[in-house]
Amino acid sequence: MLYTIALILIIAWLLGMVSSYTIGGLIHILLVVAIIVVLVRLIQGRPVN
Repeated sequence: MLYTIALILIIAWLLGMVSSYTIGGLIHILLVVAIIVVLVRLIQGRPVN
């Protein structure tokens, strides 16, 4: 589930980079949050499902 959300955020981030909408800043923030959540779960040793 978390990988799916991260993948959707990465795709949205890439679309924001290409299309130059003003919502790009929000997408960057969400992408960083998703990466941090994945890293924290991996460091804690929990499965990232």
